[in-house]
Amino acid sequence: MKESLVSLEWSVKNLDEMKTGELYEMLKLRADVFVIEQDCIYPDMDNKDQKALHVIGKKNGKVIACTRIFNAGDYFEEASIGRVVLEQSERRFGYGHTLISKSLQAIEEYFGKQTVKISAQEYLIKFYNKHGFKQVGEGYLEDGIPHVSMIRN
Repeated sequence: MKESLVSLEWSVKNLDEMKTGELYEMLKLRADVFVIEQDCIYPDMDNKDQKALHVIGKKNGKVIACTRIFNAGDYFEEASIGRVVLEQSERRFGYGHTLISKSLQAIEEYFGKQTVKISAQEYLIKFYNKHGFKQVGEGYLEDGIPHVSMIRN
């Protein structure tokens, strides 16, 4: 099977449902991308993971993609998706689009159909537009990286 045709194993879990190794892989992936690749020192462990549900994509048993999702009022007034991350070597296969689709499905399944807000890195506006998100307001810096607020109704 071609590497690009490998489908990921998806799950939605809270922190208590994760095994130690899975949690470690998720946090390492976030550090590898957000801290090392993007050269941004910021507090990833912000005491919000405990309130979130985590959408996790595994390839051959290894975490390569994840987000955290929140119900309305738990982070923003709207439901939200954050900490969207995909291992750099896996980005060319379209898993990012699947990750967002799975995250939106999980919000609807666990929290009901509702408006979703994200804080997106500016260079990803077109990516999120493909999933129905529209920019609202002006751009801003978050941890030194240009971001925009986006809403999907």
